[in-house]
Amino acid sequence: MKTRKQYDDEFKRMAVELADAKGSLKVTAEELGITPQILTRWRKERLSTSKANTTGRVGISQEQQEILRLKKELKQAELERDILKKAISIFSRSDETFFNS
Repeated sequence: MKTRKQYDDEFKRMAVELADAKGSLKVTAEELGITPQILTRWRKERLSTSKANTTGRVGISQEQQEILRLKKELKQAELERDILKKAISIFSRSDETFFNS
């Protein structure tokens, strides 16, 4: 009997943020070992519970634009790192269950 994997809310949130930062649900889903449909569902759930930030970025200097770009890249790298840590934790628990059965 195959058991269904369950992901906690933090993993779902980080996966959606990573997909948003990368701009590709399909690529992110493949990297995380989940289906794009699951990631799409998590994204819809997140969008339905949060309000979109509509702040404009008019009139900022090139240096400020560069800072924003670098912050976005840093956030993406941190999200990837955090998701990988979480995935290792989840798969380690799965392995322990498998070997202890």
